[in-house]
Amino acid sequence: MARSMSVPPSPPDRSTSDVDQKWGDCRGPIANTRIYILDEHRQPVPLGVAGEIWIGGAGVVRGYLNREELTAERFTDDPFSDEPGARMYRTGDLGRWRSDGQIAYLGRNDFQVKIRGFRIELGEIEALLGELPQIRDAVVIAREDHSGDKRLVAYWVAGEEQSDKALPDAERLRDHLKAELPEYMVPSAFVKLETIPLTPNGKVDRKALPAPDADALVRHEYEAPRGPVEEVLAGIWQELLGVERVGRNDSFFDLGGHSLMLTRLVTRVEDISDVELNLSELFSYSSLAGMSELIEREIIRHHVRDDLSVD
Repeated sequence: MARSMSVPPSPPDRSTSDVDQKWGDCRGPIANTRIYILDEHRQPVPLGVAGEIWIGGAGVVRGYLNREELTAERFTDDPFSDEPGARMYRTGDLGRWRSDGQIAYLGRNDFQVKIRGFRIELGEIEALLGELPQIRDAVVIAREDHSGDKRLVAYWVAGEEQSDKALPDAERLRDHLKAELPEYMVPSAFVKLETIPLTPNGKVDRKALPAPDADALVRHEYEAPRGPVEEVLAGIWQELLGVERVGRNDSFFDLGGHSLMLTRLVTRVEDISDVELNLSELFSYSSLAGMSELIEREIIRHHVRDDLSVD
Protein backbone atom coordinates (compact mmCIF):
# COMPACT_ATOMS: atom_id res chain seq x y z
CA MET A 1 0.00 0.00 0.00
CA ALA A 2 1.50 3.33 -1.04
CA ARG A 3 0.27 6.83 -0.30
CA SER A 4 1.41 10.39 -0.92
CA MET A 5 2.15 11.69 2.56
CA SER A 6 4.64 13.83 4.43
CA VAL A 7 6.56 12.33 7.33
CA PRO A 8 8.19 14.27 10.19
CA PRO A 9 11.79 13.48 11.03
CA SER A 10 12.44 10.73 13.57
CA PRO A 11 12.39 11.85 17.21
CA PRO A 12 15.53 11.19 19.27
CA ASP A 13 13.72 8.80 21.60
CA ARG A 14 10.14 7.95 22.28
CA SER A 15 7.55 7.17 24.85
CA THR A 16 3.79 7.22 24.43
CA SER A 17 3.49 10.82 25.60
CA ASP A 18 5.83 11.88 22.80
CA VAL A 19 3.81 9.87 20.32
CA ASP A 20 0.51 11.39 21.42
CA GLN A 21 1.70 14.99 21.49
CA LYS A 22 4.22 15.18 18.65
CA TRP A 23 4.52 12.01 16.63
CA GLY A 24 1.12 10.31 16.76
CA ASP A 25 0.14 11.02 13.16
CA CYS A 26 2.15 11.72 10.02
CA ARG A 27 0.42 14.54 8.19
CA GLY A 28 0.68 15.77 4.62
CA PRO A 29 0.62 15.28 1.73
CA ILE A 30 3.50 16.74 -0.26
CA ALA A 31 3.92 16.44 -3.99
CA ASN A 32 5.93 13.66 -5.66
CA THR A 33 6.35 11.65 -2.48
CA ARG A 34 5.22 8.10 -1.89
CA ILE A 35 4.98 6.37 1.47
CA TYR A 36 5.16 2.60 1.89
CA ILE A 37 4.60 0.62 5.07
CA LEU A 38 6.35 -2.70 4.59
CA ASP A 39 6.91 -5.92 6.53
CA GLU A 40 10.31 -7.55 7.14
CA HIS A 41 10.16 -9.04 3.62
CA ARG A 42 9.58 -5.55 2.17
CA GLN A 43 6.01 -6.36 1.23
CA PRO A 44 3.12 -3.94 1.89
CA VAL A 45 1.21 -4.61 5.10
CA PRO A 46 -2.61 -4.54 5.30
CA LEU A 47 -4.56 -1.62 6.75
CA GLY A 48 -4.01 -1.36 10.51
CA VAL A 49 -0.98 -3.69 10.61
CA ALA A 50 2.34 -2.34 11.88
CA GLY A 51 5.33 -2.16 9.55
CA GLU A 52 8.37 -0.07 8.71
CA ILE A 53 7.92 3.26 6.94
CA TRP A 54 9.76 3.68 3.61
CA ILE A 55 9.75 6.80 1.42
CA GLY A 56 9.78 6.81 -2.38
CA GLY A 57 9.30 9.39 -5.08
CA ALA A 58 11.19 12.15 -6.81
CA GLY A 59 12.51 13.58 -3.56
CA VAL A 60 14.56 10.49 -2.68
CA VAL A 61 18.26 10.90 -3.45
CA ARG A 62 20.61 8.15 -4.66
CA GLY A 63 22.30 7.70 -1.28
CA TYR A 64 24.84 9.14 1.17
CA LEU A 65 27.98 10.76 -0.22
CA ASN A 66 31.02 8.49 0.23
CA ARG A 67 29.16 6.20 2.66
CA GLU A 68 28.51 3.05 0.68
CA GLU A 69 27.63 0.79 3.63
CA LEU A 70 25.06 3.20 5.05
CA THR A 71 23.65 3.79 1.57
CA ALA A 72 23.22 0.04 1.05
CA GLU A 73 21.46 -0.23 4.43
CA ARG A 74 19.06 2.67 3.94
CA PHE A 75 18.46 2.97 0.19
CA THR A 76 17.24 0.38 -2.29
CA ASP A 77 15.54 0.18 -5.68
CA ASP A 78 11.84 0.99 -5.53
CA PRO A 79 9.94 -2.09 -6.79
CA PHE A 80 6.61 -0.28 -6.54
CA SER A 81 7.51 2.53 -8.95
CA ASP A 82 7.23 2.52 -12.75
CA GLU A 83 9.98 5.15 -12.98
CA PRO A 84 13.33 3.76 -14.24
CA GLY A 85 16.00 3.87 -11.51
CA ALA A 86 13.55 4.91 -8.80
CA ARG A 87 14.84 4.54 -5.25
CA MET A 88 13.21 4.30 -1.83
CA TYR A 89 14.53 5.21 1.61
CA ARG A 90 14.24 3.18 4.80
CA THR A 91 13.33 5.59 7.61
CA GLY A 92 13.70 3.21 10.56
CA ASP A 93 10.30 4.39 11.82
CA LEU A 94 7.32 2.13 12.49
CA GLY A 95 3.73 2.94 11.64
CA ARG A 96 0.42 1.60 10.41
CA TRP A 97 -2.18 2.93 8.00
CA ARG A 98 -5.35 4.23 9.63
CA SER A 99 -8.75 3.97 8.02
CA ASP A 100 -8.73 7.74 7.34
CA GLY A 101 -5.56 7.46 5.23
CA GLN A 102 -3.25 8.91 7.89
CA ILE A 103 -0.29 7.06 9.38
CA ALA A 104 -0.26 6.22 13.08
CA TYR A 105 3.36 6.56 14.18
CA LEU A 106 4.50 3.70 16.48
CA GLY A 107 8.10 4.63 17.27
CA ARG A 108 11.51 3.52 16.08
CA ASN A 109 12.39 -0.04 15.09
CA ASP A 110 15.65 0.37 17.01
CA PHE A 111 13.70 -1.20 19.85
CA GLN A 112 12.91 -4.49 18.16
CA VAL A 113 13.47 -7.69 20.15
CA LYS A 114 13.23 -11.39 19.48
CA ILE A 115 11.61 -13.65 22.08
CA ARG A 116 11.10 -17.40 21.60
CA GLY A 117 11.60 -16.96 17.86
CA PHE A 118 9.09 -14.12 17.50
CA ARG A 119 10.22 -10.68 16.33
CA ILE A 120 8.48 -8.00 18.41
CA GLU A 121 8.20 -4.26 17.84
CA LEU A 122 8.16 -2.73 21.30
CA GLY A 123 6.86 0.57 19.94
CA GLU A 124 3.65 -1.10 18.80
CA ILE A 125 2.92 -2.31 22.34
CA GLU A 126 3.73 1.09 23.82
CA ALA A 127 1.45 2.86 21.35
CA LEU A 128 -1.49 0.61 22.28
CA LEU A 129 -0.94 1.24 25.98
CA GLY A 130 -0.86 4.96 25.21
CA GLU A 131 -4.36 4.73 23.75
CA LEU A 132 -5.74 4.36 27.27
CA PRO A 133 -6.66 7.81 28.62
CA GLN A 134 -5.38 6.91 32.08
CA ILE A 135 -1.82 6.40 30.79
CA ARG A 136 0.47 9.34 30.13
CA ASP A 137 3.69 7.48 29.41
CA ALA A 138 4.69 3.87 28.72
CA VAL A 139 7.86 1.95 27.97
CA VAL A 140 8.16 -1.77 27.21
CA ILE A 141 11.37 -3.75 27.51
CA ALA A 142 12.48 -7.37 27.32
CA ARG A 143 14.25 -8.45 30.49
CA GLU A 144 15.56 -11.79 31.68
CA ASP A 145 13.74 -13.56 34.49
CA HIS A 146 15.26 -15.79 37.17
CA SER A 147 15.53 -18.72 34.75
CA GLY A 148 17.27 -16.70 32.02
CA ASP A 149 14.18 -16.49 29.77
CA LYS A 150 13.30 -13.14 28.24
CA ARG A 151 9.94 -11.66 29.18
CA LEU A 152 8.19 -8.48 28.15
CA VAL A 153 7.62 -6.01 30.96
CA ALA A 154 5.59 -2.82 30.56
CA TYR A 155 6.24 0.30 32.65
CA TRP A 156 3.63 3.03 32.76
CA VAL A 157 2.94 6.42 34.30
CA ALA A 158 -0.58 7.57 35.08
CA GLY A 159 -2.03 10.70 33.55
CA GLU A 160 -2.48 13.81 35.64
CA GLU A 161 -5.46 14.10 37.97
CA GLN A 162 -6.26 10.38 37.76
CA SER A 163 -7.78 8.89 40.91
CA ASP A 164 -6.46 5.56 42.13
CA LYS A 165 -9.89 4.02 41.57
CA ALA A 166 -9.84 5.04 37.88
CA LEU A 167 -6.39 3.56 37.19
CA PRO A 168 -6.25 0.23 35.35
CA ASP A 169 -4.83 -2.83 37.10
CA ALA A 170 -2.54 -5.39 35.46
CA GLU A 171 -5.47 -7.54 34.35
CA ARG A 172 -7.20 -4.67 32.55
CA LEU A 173 -3.96 -3.63 30.83
CA ARG A 174 -3.32 -7.20 29.74
CA ASP A 175 -6.88 -7.59 28.42
CA HIS A 176 -6.55 -4.31 26.48
CA LEU A 177 -3.44 -5.59 24.70
CA LYS A 178 -4.78 -9.13 24.19
CA ALA A 179 -7.67 -7.67 22.20
CA GLU A 180 -5.22 -6.23 19.65
CA LEU A 181 -2.02 -8.30 19.82
CA PRO A 182 -0.98 -11.95 19.63
CA GLU A 183 -0.24 -13.61 22.97
CA TYR A 184 3.54 -13.47 22.53
CA MET A 185 3.42 -9.66 22.32
CA VAL A 186 1.50 -9.19 25.58
CA PRO A 187 3.77 -8.31 28.54
CA SER A 188 3.73 -10.63 31.53
CA ALA A 189 4.06 -7.76 34.01
CA PHE A 190 2.87 -4.15 34.23
CA VAL A 191 4.81 -1.87 36.56
CA LYS A 192 3.32 1.49 37.58
CA LEU A 193 5.92 4.24 38.07
CA GLU A 194 5.73 7.84 39.19
CA THR A 195 8.08 8.83 36.34
CA ILE A 196 10.02 7.07 33.59
CA PRO A 197 13.76 7.25 34.45
CA LEU A 198 15.83 9.24 31.97
CA THR A 199 19.53 9.46 31.18
CA PRO A 200 21.31 12.85 31.40
CA ASN A 201 20.69 13.39 27.67
CA GLY A 202 16.95 12.80 28.02
CA LYS A 203 16.62 9.24 26.72
CA VAL A 204 14.78 6.48 28.57
CA ASP A 205 17.18 4.83 31.02
CA ARG A 206 16.20 1.21 30.52
CA LYS A 207 18.85 -0.06 32.92
CA ALA A 208 17.22 1.93 35.73
CA LEU A 209 13.78 0.36 35.25
CA PRO A 210 13.01 -1.80 38.31
CA ALA A 211 12.30 -5.52 38.27
CA PRO A 212 8.56 -6.27 38.52
CA ASP A 213 7.12 -7.39 41.85
CA ALA A 214 3.99 -9.40 42.63
CA ASP A 215 1.75 -6.32 42.19
CA ALA A 216 2.80 -6.09 38.53
CA LEU A 217 1.32 -9.51 37.71
CA VAL A 218 -2.29 -10.43 37.03
CA ARG A 219 -3.45 -11.97 40.30
CA HIS A 220 -6.83 -13.30 41.34
CA GLU A 221 -8.33 -13.52 44.81
CA TYR A 222 -6.06 -15.85 46.73
CA GLU A 223 -7.33 -19.29 47.63
CA ALA A 224 -4.81 -21.78 48.97
CA PRO A 225 -4.14 -24.96 46.98
CA ARG A 226 -6.24 -27.94 47.99
CA GLY A 227 -5.02 -31.52 48.09
CA PRO A 228 -1.67 -33.06 47.17
CA VAL A 229 -1.90 -32.52 43.40
CA GLU A 230 -2.59 -28.80 43.68
CA GLU A 231 0.09 -28.39 46.33
CA VAL A 232 2.77 -30.16 44.28
CA LEU A 233 1.74 -28.33 41.10
CA ALA A 234 1.81 -24.98 42.92
CA GLY A 235 5.39 -25.71 43.94
CA ILE A 236 6.36 -26.41 40.32
CA TRP A 237 4.69 -23.17 39.21
CA GLN A 238 6.56 -21.20 41.87
CA GLU A 239 9.87 -22.61 40.70
CA LEU A 240 9.23 -22.14 36.98
CA LEU A 241 7.57 -18.72 37.20
CA GLY A 242 9.72 -17.29 39.98
CA VAL A 243 6.76 -16.24 42.15
CA GLU A 244 6.47 -16.60 45.91
CA ARG A 245 2.85 -17.69 46.15
CA VAL A 246 0.38 -19.41 43.82
CA GLY A 247 -3.35 -19.64 44.49
CA ARG A 248 -5.75 -22.11 42.93
CA ASN A 249 -7.45 -19.31 40.94
CA ASP A 250 -4.23 -17.97 39.43
CA SER A 251 -3.55 -18.47 35.71
CA PHE A 252 -0.25 -19.96 34.53
CA PHE A 253 -0.10 -17.51 31.62
CA ASP A 254 -1.14 -14.42 33.60
CA LEU A 255 1.77 -15.08 35.96
CA GLY A 256 4.23 -14.99 33.05
CA GLY A 257 4.06 -18.53 31.70
CA HIS A 258 4.36 -19.26 27.99
CA SER A 259 4.28 -22.29 25.68
CA LEU A 260 7.94 -23.19 26.16
CA MET A 261 7.60 -22.99 29.93
CA LEU A 262 4.43 -25.07 29.74
CA THR A 263 6.44 -27.77 27.97
CA ARG A 264 8.89 -27.77 30.89
CA LEU A 265 5.99 -28.05 33.31
CA VAL A 266 4.59 -31.06 31.44
CA THR A 267 7.99 -32.76 31.61
CA ARG A 268 8.21 -32.18 35.36
CA VAL A 269 4.69 -33.48 36.00
CA GLU A 270 5.19 -36.56 33.81
CA ASP A 271 8.45 -37.37 35.58
CA ILE A 272 6.84 -37.46 39.03
CA SER A 273 3.40 -38.84 38.14
CA ASP A 274 4.23 -41.34 35.38
CA VAL A 275 1.30 -40.11 33.26
CA GLU A 276 1.27 -38.57 29.78
CA LEU A 277 -0.32 -35.13 29.44
CA ASN A 278 -1.78 -33.52 26.32
CA LEU A 279 0.02 -30.19 25.97
CA SER A 280 -2.79 -28.61 23.93
CA GLU A 281 -5.36 -29.45 26.61
CA LEU A 282 -3.39 -27.59 29.27
CA PHE A 283 -3.88 -24.33 27.36
CA SER A 284 -7.61 -24.65 28.15
CA TYR A 285 -6.95 -25.45 31.83
CA SER A 286 -4.60 -22.62 32.70
CA SER A 287 -5.66 -22.07 36.33
CA LEU A 288 -3.99 -24.07 39.07
CA ALA A 289 -7.31 -25.68 40.00
CA GLY A 290 -8.19 -26.53 36.39
CA MET A 291 -4.75 -27.88 35.56
CA SER A 292 -4.72 -30.00 38.71
CA GLU A 293 -8.14 -31.42 37.89
CA LEU A 294 -6.92 -32.43 34.43
CA ILE A 295 -3.81 -34.08 35.91
CA GLU A 296 -5.89 -35.97 38.50
CA ARG A 297 -8.14 -37.33 35.74
CA GLU A 298 -5.10 -38.54 33.82
CA ILE A 299 -3.66 -40.18 36.95
CA ILE A 300 -6.94 -42.03 37.56
CA ARG A 301 -7.14 -43.07 33.91
CA HIS A 302 -3.56 -44.32 34.04
CA HIS A 303 -4.23 -46.46 37.15
CA VAL A 304 -7.43 -47.88 35.62
CA ARG A 305 -5.48 -48.95 32.52
CA ASP A 306 -2.83 -50.55 34.72
CA ASP A 307 -5.47 -52.43 36.75
CA LEU A 308 -7.15 -53.70 33.59
CA SER A 309 -3.87 -54.86 32.10
CA VAL A 310 -3.07 -56.79 35.32
CA ASP A 311 -6.48 -58.49 35.31
